[in-house]
Amino acid sequence: MTVEAKICGLSTPETVEAAVRFGARWVGFVTYPPSPRHISTETMRVLGAGVPAGVGRVGLFVDPDDALLDEKLATGVLDLLQLHGAETPQRVAAIKQRTGKPVMKVIKVAVPRDVERGVADYAAVADRLMFDAAEGTLPGGNAKVFDWTILSGHRVPVPWFLAGGLTPDNVAEAVRVTAAGAVDVSSGVESGRGVKSVELIRAFLARTASL
Repeated sequence: MTVEAKICGLSTPETVEAAVRFGARWVGFVTYPPSPRHISTETMRVLGAGVPAGVGRVGLFVDPDDALLDEKLATGVLDLLQLHGAETPQRVAAIKQRTGKPVMKVIKVAVPRDVERGVADYAAVADRLMFDAAEGTLPGGNAKVFDWTILSGHRVPVPWFLAGGLTPDNVAEAVRVTAAGAVDVSSGVESGRGVKSVELIRAFLARTASL
């Protein structure tokens, strides 16, 4: 089983280069000012332009309006839009239609019903789903793990990512329990809040490559 890995919240050339060099399939850029991982449009343009073909570039948005989407998409460096707010299925469909980009909707998970409702509401309108911990002060990147057994045995009809408190130490167990085909990490490869570590990125990607 090949597990794809996404390193989210990248903000420097060195950490983007590390993610690419050590085998990330996806790199993520945050467009949410309250987050310590937020970067400017120009920084996103520069970082994204240096990512080689074959590595997907993801923009993380939280309830974006059309103007923000237009501004970030004008950089030409986003391949996938990650919606991490309270976007309705109708809004997800509208964003996909308006931008022409594939869309991933994040589902916040605390109890089994969250997964069932998320799949029922969004699988028909999103290209991908991501299951993340509901707990935390930010929409994501809170270093919080949810009960992975909630996902065990679930059939999800679109490709999906597992997120929420993943680290080099627990990602193998997380994949074993959930059978996730893709994983997303942000805080789990940081030396400080919002500060990515090249060594932790290397360790995380080495672990996922062995799964």
